[in-house]
Amino acid sequence: MINTEDLNVSSRDSILPASRRLLPHQNANSSEGTFPVTEQDVGISEYISHDVPQIAGIIKQRFTDFLVFEVDVQGDVVHLKSILEPELPKATETAQNIQNQNADTEIPAATRTAQNSENPNTNAPPKANSDDGVLWSSSLEQTLSPFLSTLAIEQLKEMFTQGPEPPLLSDSGWAGRQQRDSKVSKEEKEDKTDEVPVSSKTPDTNSRETRGKRGKSRGGRGGRGGKGGRNSHKDDPRRVVSEPIVSKQDRTALHETIRTQFKGKLETETDRGDIGKEDGQRIIIKWSKSKEGNVKRGNKEAAIAQGGSRNPFPYIHFTMQKTNRDTHDALSHLARQLNTSVKDLCVSGTKDKRGVTTQRVSFKRNGKTVQDVWKTVNGITSRRTIEQVISQRGERGIRIGDLTYRKGFLELGMLKGNAFVITLRNVQVDSIETMERALDSLKDNGFINYYGMQRFGTASIPTHSIGLALLRSDWKEAVSLIMRPRPGEYPEADAARRAWADEKDLEKALALMPRRVVAERCILESYQQQGGEDRNALGALSTIPKNLRLMYVHAYQSYVWNAIVSERLRVYGHKPIVGDLVFSTADDIEEITADGVNPAVTIDGTLNEDDKEHSQPRTERKAYQPPRIKVLGPDDLQDYTIFDVIMPLPGTDVAYPEGPLGEKYREFMRLDGLDPDNFQRKQRDYTLGGSYRKILHLPKDLSWSTMRYTDPDVALAQSDEDQILGFDAPTTESDGPFLALQIRMQLGTAAYATMALREITKTETSSHHQSALTQASDDQKFKGTTESVGYVQ
Repeated sequence: MINTEDLNVSSRDSILPASRRLLPHQNANSSEGTFPVTEQDVGISEYISHDVPQIAGIIKQRFTDFLVFEVDVQGDVVHLKSILEPELPKATETAQNIQNQNADTEIPAATRTAQNSENPNTNAPPKANSDDGVLWSSSLEQTLSPFLSTLAIEQLKEMFTQGPEPPLLSDSGWAGRQQRDSKVSKEEKEDKTDEVPVSSKTPDTNSRETRGKRGKSRGGRGGRGGKGGRNSHKDDPRRVVSEPIVSKQDRTALHETIRTQFKGKLETETDRGDIGKEDGQRIIIKWSKSKEGNVKRGNKEAAIAQGGSRNPFPYIHFTMQKTNRDTHDALSHLARQLNTSVKDLCVSGTKDKRGVTTQRVSFKRNGKTVQDVWKTVNGITSRRTIEQVISQRGERGIRIGDLTYRKGFLELGMLKGNAFVITLRNVQVDSIETMERALDSLKDNGFINYYGMQRFGTASIPTHSIGLALLRSDWKEAVSLIMRPRPGEYPEADAARRAWADEKDLEKALALMPRRVVAERCILESYQQQGGEDRNALGALSTIPKNLRLMYVHAYQSYVWNAIVSERLRVYGHKPIVGDLVFSTADDIEEITADGVNPAVTIDGTLNEDDKEHSQPRTERKAYQPPRIKVLGPDDLQDYTIFDVIMPLPGTDVAYPEGPLGEKYREFMRLDGLDPDNFQRKQRDYTLGGSYRKILHLPKDLSWSTMRYTDPDVALAQSDEDQILGFDAPTTESDGPFLALQIRMQLGTAAYATMALREITKTETSSHHQSALTQASDDQKFKGTTESVGYVQ
């Protein structure tokens, strides 16, 4: 049994790795025998801008002081655009989108909104009569001109004015037999769909293509002479083909323009023969087949629109905004609401907990429609109406919107980074000039690419200490560290830990332990299944989700990396030196994950499900090949900058720097009881694959502004949801007593915004330190002096 009195007098040395003694700055034990983990404990000690004075400020005082927006693989910043109830796409609209599914498009759910009628498009063509038709007009031609050539517009006008039925061509009574266009796409050849230009000559009735096809291409009764026959859409040869369009954004805009301007009467598709070409892809425009009125086809389209089993889009993507919740917790909440496995929900990367973050989520829908998902997540029941949902903030800090059907799901790493809007409050600086120097340095010289404090947890038991126990196969020590009571924890979790540590009361500990405390509950439940025995520590650890177990061992890798990078910059400065490592080619830079461990480790130090544990099919990936590394020699130094220098994370298949730095790596790990040249483990989950990470990171699109305020509860930045709802518009006072600094920037994947801020503030970024700064801040005296509908902090 663990004696909590012994815990209260435990020193840092009993918990932190032995290699800590190699760190340049060490904290003394606290007088109470307990301690918070600091930056120095995890190897964070250096700065790039040593010559710039400190700019004191408080990070994350309000949730909206830390806004994070995912940047997708196309480089677009993800925002929450609509929280309204989606409508199911109309059957004909859905069928058209299915035609376009390989044409850079997705199927958006229509949204219940009147904004289009309130803000009409001045370029929209005039409507026809009551059948909601479309009239050709000069304004329509003007709308099409950015996408189509003059000739193509004339061809489109001719095809459109002819109507959905192609004109009957008189050829001794045999209409509709036309020569095959030599440029028809491969797919259309397979479908045996003829294609000719809009204006075409009468085909040769004796050609090989037309012989033997009378029954298929002739009209119905009365078809002779071109009168009374009716062409099938299958044989409609008319097409208008654009010039090659390089920009995906322009292609998508053309698809949308044709759909909206012609109200679904025309459909578009990408010429499959152009896919992958560097000089662009052509868009084919034709009459929509869904206008045939075929009953069976209509039923199929209706089933697709309703999200039935025939829908070729098995996933729903949506935007999720979460407030003060970590990503795994938010996904678990959504899974419970949707009555599905959390493995059916995927993201491209995890985000910080304390803040307001926005990202895309994919959901394996299993027959659910966009309406089902929207209503279920928003809790549309007798107690909560749609009007309440669209006028109040999302429940439990989660809001979803912008639902679309998609063919594929998201995977870790399918993003380019994150955009940040960060507000520092109660800023103390000796002059505006000092502030500009600090921000200019960050913009031009970047910051040290440390793994931030989120990586190591917020409790007095750091995650990298647990990871070291796992790497040493010390299973009992790992369980002991996970289960120990820790100061400052939520009361119910603390009571559960002590019920187990002091009383050895398994049932009481399980009853008290919150479900969000995943690892601890897994261990207790494992002991329960073993009849109360706690001897099988390895078995208990194995019940913890693999992503959480790997989080611990990756935290140890990050600790060693931080420590060596601090040594490198402290001793050798900010220029490349002989013995430094760089990637050999640009290809190697692209192949390596930005995080530097493996694709499962993401921006805030947590992980998603491992590929092997995922329930969905994975896209094909080429086998992993270690990147090619170059060791710099004297003749190489002029060809590289400090931004090219990388450092390895300990593990298999990595090269260590030459000279003293390489030996320092080995010294750290030997002190911690590890063999630096052997990371293979009998328990394969803990076999570490090493990797590389650049030692500096340069922000993109960095800008800043200052503002003044009085009440710390008043918002100085606004989340997307609040902007939609009209809540908490940013309020500043020109003569307010307190100064705030707002920074906007983009960072690559796995870069920590708190480490960028640290370069400016020269202040400890651990959560306990920032909380202490908030409590001691002068602006707290004015807290609540202004009315606000802000988030409860």
